[in-house]
Amino acid sequence: MTDGMGEMTLEAFTDQLRDEAMVEPDAPVATEVTKETQIIAIYGKGGIGKSFTLANLSYMLAQQGKKVLLIGCDPKSDTTSLLFGGKACPTILETSSAKKAAGEEVHIGDVCFKRDGVFAMELGGPEVGRGCGGRGIIHGFELLEKLGFHEWDFDYVLLDFLGDVVCGGFGLPIARDMCQKVVVVGSNDMQSLYVANNVCSAVQYFRKLGGNVGVAGMIINKDDGSGEAQAFADAVGIPVIGSIPQDDDIRKKSANYQIVGIPGERWGDLFEGLAENLAEAPPTLPNPLDQDGLIALFDTEDTGGDFQLEPASVEDMCAAGSLNKESLEIIYDAV
Repeated sequence: MTDGMGEMTLEAFTDQLRDEAMVEPDAPVATEVTKETQIIAIYGKGGIGKSFTLANLSYMLAQQGKKVLLIGCDPKSDTTSLLFGGKACPTILETSSAKKAAGEEVHIGDVCFKRDGVFAMELGGPEVGRGCGGRGIIHGFELLEKLGFHEWDFDYVLLDFLGDVVCGGFGLPIARDMCQKVVVVGSNDMQSLYVANNVCSAVQYFRKLGGNVGVAGMIINKDDGSGEAQAFADAVGIPVIGSIPQDDDIRKKSANYQIVGIPGERWGDLFEGLAENLAEAPPTLPNPLDQDGLIALFDTEDTGGDFQLEPASVEDMCAAGSLNKESLEIIYDAV
C-alpha cells in the first residue's frame, strides 16, 4: 500500500478490514418459512469431510429425480471439486471482479456448472490477508440475488459452510433465515464436536431473537465406532441422520475425486438412507453444551478432563526477589 493518488494507505486499508469485521448480521426475519424448496446449510470443522459428504449426497438426490443446487460457501472453494473430478470451478467473486473490470455482466453460465442433474457453484473468498471471508460470503449472496436466486426452481439447495469461523458472514443462513434447517457434520473428536456445538449455540441464539432455523441433525463422518459423536447428538437433543464409516475404500475414492453415492453400488444404500433422512428430518431447537459438558463426552485419560485449575499469584508472575526491594521513599524524622 502507498500514499499515491487513487491508492489506499495501509492505515486506511487496516481500518476498512476492521470495519468489515465489526459488521453484525441483520436480525432474523421473524416470519414462518413458506418456501417449497428445502434450503439446508451444512456446517462442520474444516477438513471433517463436508465437501465429500455433500458431493455424494447431492449426486444421490439428483439420481432420485430431485433438482439440486450445491453452493460452496467456503473460501477454499473446494466444495465442488469432487463433483467435477477435481477441476476447479470459477468462483462468483473472482468472476464478478473480472467481469466488472471488463465492463461486462455476470451470467449464470459463467459461474454455475452441472453434472448428472446436480447444479453447482462456488462463492469464493478473498486472498489471504486481503479481506474478510465473512464479508465475501455476504457479497457473494448479494450477487446471487442479482442473478435471480429467489426465482430459481430447485427441490434442494445445499449450502456448504465452514463451521469453525464464527463471524457474521458465515452465520448468514441462520441469522437471516435464509435456510429452513441446519445439518452439522462431525466425527468422534473434540475439535469437530466443539464446532458442532458452536453451530448449535448460534441456532439457539437466533431462535431466541425470533428466527425459525433449527438443526435437523448430525452426520457422523469417518465414524470409528467409538461413540463420542452419538453421545454429543444425544446430549444436545439432535438426531444422527447418517453415519459414514472410516473406511479405506471411501478414503481412496475421495482422494481420487470419485463419487461413491451411486445407486446400486457399494455405498449407494448408505447415501440413499442419508438423502431420505435429510429430507424428512424436522428442524429442532438444540441445547448446546458448555466446555465441561463437551469434555465429559470423552474419557478423562484421553482429554485431561480431570485437571484442576490452580490460580496464579503476583509472586508467580515476577522474578524472584523483585517484590522485596527496599523502598526508595525518604522518611523524615519529626521536628
